[in-house]
Amino acid sequence: MFTGIIESLGNLKETKRDGTNLHLKISSDISHELKVDQSVNHNGICLTVTEVQDGAHWVTAIDETLKRTNLGTLSPGDEINLERCLQMNGRFDGHIVQGHVDTTAVVERVEDKDGSWIYRFELGPSDEVMVEKGSVCINGVSLTCFDISENFFSVGIIPYTFDHTNFRNLRKGSIVNIEFDIIGKYIKKLQTKPA
Repeated sequence: MFTGIIESLGNLKETKRDGTNLHLKISSDISHELKVDQSVNHNGICLTVTEVQDGAHWVTAIDETLKRTNLGTLSPGDEINLERCLQMNGRFDGHIVQGHVDTTAVVERVEDKDGSWIYRFELGPSDEVMVEKGSVCINGVSLTCFDISENFFSVGIIPYTFDHTNFRNLRKGSIVNIEFDIIGKYIKKLQTKPA
């Protein structure tokens, strides 16, 4: 489990295909602290560390993960938001993030608000619930959504988040990973359960 508070930016160094799997080598300032079998959030995707060497770590994405996320669109040099799993002995700063991406969205526009930024996203068809001022996880970042309509929603980005995540690289047309709020998903499931 994660909180959506980004700990480090990783740099994608290399990718290797192996059948339908994609192996990714990522260097970061936390890579040397990671251990094989550790779960780490990569752009909102919970992936298992398979190797650690020379200030970098490897993870593997299977076909199911590639179909639901933006991992297959990344290239060497791209930045990846990283967060290690939640420690149960501290404050919970974001919201409950599982690292289980539900879908992707496309950046529809970015508005510079002279000190902050508003990002507007377009979602494909989805039966998930988003609520005004509720939580959403975008590329692993815990955010509050607003101006929600059938296929669009917005989030506000403060300078700290802009400077310390890969939001600074997002432009119109960029594809991002979306994880809807787990509490909302459970409530939706309970409401649609046959009587």
